[in-house]
Amino acid sequence: MEALGIRWIELLAQTISFSFVLLVLWKLAYKPIFNMLEARKAKIAEGVANADKIKVQLAQTETARQKTLAEAGDLANKIIADAREAAARVTEQETQKAIAAAEQIIAKAREAATQERAATLVELKREVGRLVVQTTMTVTGKVLTADDQRRLADETQKQL
Repeated sequence: MEALGIRWIELLAQTISFSFVLLVLWKLAYKPIFNMLEARKAKIAEGVANADKIKVQLAQTETARQKTLAEAGDLANKIIADAREAAARVTEQETQKAIAAAEQIIAKAREAATQERAATLVELKREVGRLVVQTTMTVTGKVLTADDQRRLADETQKQL
Protein backbone atom coordinates (compact mmCIF):
# COMPACT_ATOMS: atom_id res chain seq x y z
CA MET A 1 0.00 0.00 0.00
CA GLU A 2 3.02 2.08 0.16
CA ALA A 3 2.99 2.10 -3.60
CA LEU A 4 -0.30 3.85 -3.45
CA GLY A 5 1.00 6.35 -1.00
CA ILE A 6 -0.84 5.04 2.01
CA ARG A 7 1.10 4.89 5.18
CA TRP A 8 -0.57 2.91 7.84
CA ILE A 9 0.75 4.81 10.81
CA GLU A 10 -0.33 8.16 9.43
CA LEU A 11 -3.66 6.70 8.40
CA LEU A 12 -4.17 5.34 11.89
CA ALA A 13 -3.12 8.66 13.45
CA GLN A 14 -5.44 10.56 11.16
CA THR A 15 -8.30 8.12 11.89
CA ILE A 16 -7.76 8.52 15.65
CA SER A 17 -7.48 12.27 15.21
CA PHE A 18 -10.62 12.36 13.04
CA SER A 19 -12.50 10.18 15.54
CA PHE A 20 -11.40 12.45 18.38
CA VAL A 21 -12.50 15.60 16.50
CA LEU A 22 -15.74 13.87 15.55
CA LEU A 23 -16.37 12.90 19.18
CA VAL A 24 -15.58 16.41 20.43
CA LEU A 25 -17.78 17.98 17.73
CA TRP A 26 -20.54 15.52 18.48
CA LYS A 27 -20.47 16.31 22.20
CA LEU A 28 -19.92 20.04 21.97
CA ALA A 29 -21.60 21.09 18.72
CA TYR A 30 -23.88 18.54 17.10
CA LYS A 31 -25.60 17.29 20.24
CA PRO A 32 -26.57 20.84 21.49
CA ILE A 33 -27.65 21.77 17.96
CA PHE A 34 -29.77 18.62 17.68
CA ASN A 35 -31.22 19.25 21.16
CA MET A 36 -32.02 22.84 20.19
CA LEU A 37 -33.64 21.67 16.94
CA GLU A 38 -35.64 19.05 18.84
CA ALA A 39 -36.79 21.66 21.37
CA ARG A 40 -37.72 24.01 18.53
CA LYS A 41 -39.60 21.19 16.81
CA ALA A 42 -41.48 20.51 20.08
CA LYS A 43 -42.33 24.22 20.46
CA ILE A 44 -43.60 24.35 16.89
CA ALA A 45 -45.71 21.23 17.49
CA GLU A 46 -47.02 22.77 20.72
CA GLY A 47 -47.83 26.00 18.88
CA VAL A 48 -49.70 24.08 16.18
CA ALA A 49 -51.59 22.12 18.86
CA ASN A 50 -52.44 25.37 20.67
CA ALA A 51 -53.58 26.90 17.39
CA ASP A 52 -55.84 23.88 16.83
CA LYS A 53 -57.19 24.19 20.39
CA ILE A 54 -57.81 27.90 19.83
CA LYS A 55 -59.65 27.14 16.59
CA VAL A 56 -61.83 24.60 18.40
CA GLN A 57 -62.48 27.05 21.25
CA LEU A 58 -63.25 29.81 18.77
CA ALA A 59 -65.74 27.56 16.99
CA GLN A 60 -67.33 26.64 20.34
CA THR A 61 -67.46 30.30 21.35
CA GLU A 62 -69.04 31.25 18.03
CA THR A 63 -71.62 28.47 18.44
CA ALA A 64 -72.36 29.61 21.98
CA ARG A 65 -72.63 33.22 20.78
CA GLN A 66 -75.04 32.24 18.02
CA LYS A 67 -77.09 30.21 20.50
CA THR A 68 -77.14 33.12 22.98
CA LEU A 69 -78.19 35.54 20.23
CA ALA A 70 -80.94 33.16 19.14
CA GLU A 71 -82.15 32.79 22.74
CA ALA A 72 -82.05 36.56 23.20
CA GLY A 73 -84.03 37.02 19.99
CA ASP A 74 -86.60 34.45 21.11
CA LEU A 75 -86.83 36.08 24.52
CA ALA A 76 -87.25 39.52 22.93
CA ASN A 77 -90.01 38.18 20.68
CA LYS A 78 -91.72 36.57 23.66
CA ILE A 79 -91.50 39.81 25.65
CA ILE A 80 -92.94 41.75 22.71
CA ALA A 81 -95.76 39.23 22.33
CA ASP A 82 -96.49 39.37 26.07
CA ALA A 83 -96.49 43.17 25.94
CA ARG A 84 -98.91 43.12 23.02
CA GLU A 85 -101.18 40.68 24.87
CA ALA A 86 -101.04 42.83 28.01
CA ALA A 87 -101.82 45.93 25.94
CA ALA A 88 -104.76 44.13 24.35
CA ARG A 89 -106.02 43.05 27.79
CA VAL A 90 -105.64 46.57 29.16
CA THR A 91 -107.37 48.00 26.10
CA GLU A 92 -110.20 45.50 26.50
CA GLN A 93 -110.50 46.27 30.23
CA GLU A 94 -110.52 50.00 29.59
CA THR A 95 -113.09 49.52 26.85
CA GLN A 96 -115.26 47.50 29.24
CA LYS A 97 -114.86 50.20 31.90
CA ALA A 98 -115.81 52.87 29.38
CA ILE A 99 -118.84 50.86 28.27
CA ALA A 100 -119.89 50.33 31.90
CA ALA A 101 -119.44 54.04 32.63
CA ALA A 102 -121.46 54.93 29.53
CA GLU A 103 -124.20 52.51 30.56
CA GLN A 104 -124.24 54.07 34.04
CA ILE A 105 -124.51 57.55 32.53
CA ILE A 106 -127.34 56.39 30.26
CA ALA A 107 -129.13 54.71 33.19
CA LYS A 108 -128.77 57.84 35.31
CA ALA A 109 -130.00 59.98 32.41
CA ARG A 110 -133.00 57.70 31.93
CA GLU A 111 -133.72 57.78 35.65
CA ALA A 112 -133.40 61.56 35.68
CA ALA A 113 -135.67 61.79 32.62
CA THR A 114 -138.21 59.51 34.30
CA GLN A 115 -138.12 61.60 37.48
CA GLU A 116 -138.39 64.80 35.46
CA ARG A 117 -141.34 63.38 33.53
CA ALA A 118 -143.05 62.28 36.74
CA ALA A 119 -142.47 65.70 38.33
CA THR A 120 -143.75 67.39 35.17
CA LEU A 121 -146.86 65.17 35.18
CA VAL A 122 -147.52 65.98 38.84
CA GLU A 123 -147.11 69.67 38.10
CA LEU A 124 -149.31 69.37 35.01
CA LYS A 125 -152.05 67.58 36.96
CA ARG A 126 -151.92 70.21 39.63
CA GLU A 127 -152.11 72.97 37.04
CA VAL A 128 -154.96 71.24 35.18
CA GLY A 129 -156.78 70.77 38.48
CA ARG A 130 -156.34 74.46 39.26
CA LEU A 131 -157.53 75.42 35.79
CA VAL A 132 -160.59 73.15 36.09
CA VAL A 133 -161.44 74.72 39.43
CA GLN A 134 -160.96 78.21 38.03
CA THR A 135 -162.94 77.39 34.89
CA THR A 136 -165.73 75.87 36.97
CA MET A 137 -165.83 78.97 39.14
CA THR A 138 -165.94 81.20 36.09
CA VAL A 139 -168.59 79.12 34.28
CA THR A 140 -170.84 78.61 37.26
CA GLY A 141 -170.18 82.03 38.66
CA LYS A 142 -170.11 80.57 42.07
CA VAL A 143 -167.31 80.70 44.62
CA LEU A 144 -166.16 77.21 45.52
CA THR A 145 -165.13 76.28 48.99
CA ALA A 146 -161.79 74.71 49.75
CA ASP A 147 -163.42 71.27 49.98
CA ASP A 148 -165.10 71.74 46.59
CA GLN A 149 -161.84 72.85 45.03
CA ARG A 150 -160.00 69.85 46.49
CA ARG A 151 -162.73 67.43 45.34
CA LEU A 152 -162.72 68.81 41.77
CA ALA A 153 -158.92 68.72 41.64
CA ASP A 154 -158.86 65.09 42.86
CA GLU A 155 -161.46 64.00 40.32
CA THR A 156 -159.60 65.75 37.54
CA GLN A 157 -156.33 64.09 38.53
CA LYS A 158 -158.01 60.67 38.60
CA GLN A 159 -159.32 61.18 35.08
CA LEU A 160 -155.92 62.24 33.78
